[in-house]
Parts: sequence; structure tokens; C-alpha cells
Amino acid sequence: RGYLYAGLEFGAECYCGHKIQAPNASEAECNMECKGERSNTCGGINRLSIYRLELAQESARRYGSAIFRGCFRRPENISIALPASQLMLNMSVDKCVDFCTEKEFPLAALAGTTCRCGFPSTLFPLHEREDEQLCAHKCAAEEFESCGSADFLLVYQTQVQDNRCMDRRFLPSRAKQLVALASFPGAGNTWARHLIELATGFYTGSYYFDGSLYNKGFKGERDHWRSGRTICIKTHESGQKEIESFDSAILLIRNPYKALMAEFNRKYGGHIGFAAHAHWKGKEWPEFVANYAPWWATHTLDWLRYGKKVLVVHFEDLKRDLFVQLQRMVALLGVTACEDRLLCVEGQKDGNFKRSGLRKLEYDPYTPEMRKTIGGYIRTVDAALKLRNLSGVPEDYYPR
Repeated sequence: RGYLYAGLEFGAECYCGHKIQAPNASEAECNMECKGERSNTCGGINRLSIYRLELAQESARRYGSAIFRGCFRRPENISIALPASQLMLNMSVDKCVDFCTEKEFPLAALAGTTCRCGFPSTLFPLHEREDEQLCAHKCAAEEFESCGSADFLLVYQTQVQDNRCMDRRFLPSRAKQLVALASFPGAGNTWARHLIELATGFYTGSYYFDGSLYNKGFKGERDHWRSGRTICIKTHESGQKEIESFDSAILLIRNPYKALMAEFNRKYGGHIGFAAHAHWKGKEWPEFVANYAPWWATHTLDWLRYGKKVLVVHFEDLKRDLFVQLQRMVALLGVTACEDRLLCVEGQKDGNFKRSGLRKLEYDPYTPEMRKTIGGYIRTVDAALKLRNLSGVPEDYYPR
């Protein structure tokens, strides 16, 4: 859950935190086997085995409610880039985050003994992270925390919402072009709609009607897909007639192994829920894979074949390089989105429709036969993309 330390006690208890406020004990006092893994030690009676965690994903690193964004070089025009500041001789992460939260800024930047607050902007876009060691200057008030320096700032995102990209409305005049946001189910279409609405300020529409999405703020959901009031239209359709009714399309493609599992979870657990264990182990899962896996391939092949102007976006690239991919998508939509608005989107990219990812299956649901079949579909799609001089599927589509 993003904490810096994990403490294991009494063979079966787990504690998390960002600070260790207790003296060292002899290692021999941690003498209880873990209940779930007999070969390992999980503390003892009133004794904790402590682990310091290395988290690969910056967005997973949290400090209380603040999200760690990284170490960054001091921006030029720092007083404009980070307009609020306060000298804190007893600096700590908590104190700086609290100060910036109170001042209603989404960023808290620790610069040694100075706390600075601001917004992500062209002056301070948070795109070029530095080695964390450059920020590893200890805080005056906390032995185990880093507080950055005058030249290298340690940045956290507070719980304050960046409202620069929150306003949304319908198009002021009827759209001349019908643009599809096309994807196979489970490929992140709802998440992409959330990003597009934040980036452009306009509602997206849908070929279908989903009341739960409408209630979550997708107000274009109720409009007929041909109304012309929305910036693009979600669709999972893949027939020639349906595809040719659109003037252009953003085609979102996702690793089939991930997309199939995401759609199975949605089908049996709702937009952000999970399918029950019985569904994975019952007949539902193999039947689902048999029916949906071929559709994953034909969906992409049909859009490449019949689509009039198709921009291919890989879900994985959108996750990894959101700013650049969103720029490509917005350009196809014919809207000029200011850079500050796109930077605002990066700070609220998850929205309400991203599964936590915390609940993982403890086994691989794919049989060797399923993997062999899906591998064939991946190769077919890869070849079709390359035939159109597009980059093929990302490497991680192929099972390791």
C-alpha cells in the first residue's frame, strides 16, 4: 500500500509505517516462524522483523495520504513555478505536505529547510526525474526522512485536487466528424474517456448506455451517439458497417491476457470489482476465453481494415507515457489542449474507474492450450500492424 517499512510480528501479524520509533533488539529475539511460510521468520513476542520496501512505481509510494512524485532539479523562476513557500528549520515531510494542503496546492516540494508549494506547469512539469540520491539529505526533524536540498527538490502530491482540468461541457456546436474511441472490452476504454474529458474539457459519448457510468459523471452517456455533442464515442463494435459509420477513430489496444481478465472481472464484478473465485475455477472462465480471445484479434483487424483514419494507441504506452500519448489523441480529436491542462490530467489520471490492482489471483488462470491459441492471435495482430508501417505489439504481449 505504499508504506516505506513492513513489520512482521508474532508469526502472523503485519504492520506498516513510514517511521521506526523503537530501538533495535537482538535478532535472536525474532524467533517465530511465519504461519504461511515456515522457512521464514516473522518476528516474535513483542518483536518485529522490519523490512524496508523498494517500490518500483512512483505512484505506489505514499506518505500518509500524499503520493511521492520523485526528486527534481530546482526549476528556474522558482518563485513563479512554486509560488507559496515557508522556511521550516524543523522540516519533515508531514509538515511540508500539511502546509501546502492548507494553502490548497496539489504539490509539496521539500528544498532542505524550505517548503514550497505549487501546481505542475510548463515551468515545473515533473517529467525529468533525477536520481533520488541527489535529494537524500536528511530532514532536520526526522532521522529516517529525506528533505531534498536547495538545488534538488523532493516532491509529493497532496490530496488537494487540481481543478484546472475538472470543468467539462458538451461541444458548443455540432461536431462535423464522428470520432470513435474503439477498443476490445477490458482494454481501458472508460479510463481513456476519463483522460480525454479532463484533457479537452468536453464530454465523451457512447454507442451504448451505461447508467453506472452516467451516475459517475460521464454525462455524454445519455446522448444518442450521433448527437454531435460529444468529442468522441466509445464503441466495442467491430463490424464493417458499424466501423464505416465513423469518420476517424482512436483504436486502443491492450495485452490480451490483461484485457481478457479485466473484462471477466467487469462482467462478474462490475466496473471496479472482481470476479469471485468460483467464476475463475468454474466453467465460466474457459468458456469466456474461448469466445472472447478470437474477438480480441478480429476487433483490431477489422478496425485496421475498415477504419477511415485510425490512430493506434497501446494501453501500455498510455500508462507509461501518458503526456505524449494524450497529446497524440487530442490532436486527432482536433482540439487544442493547453499544456497546463495536460499536466493537470497527469495528477488525476486514475479517476473512479481503475481497479486497485491490489487483488491478484494466486495462480495463472491461463492453461498452456489457452496460451498457445492467444499467442497465435497476438502474432496475427502484430503482423497486421507492421503491414501498415505501425510499430507492432509491445514485447510484453508475449508470455515470458
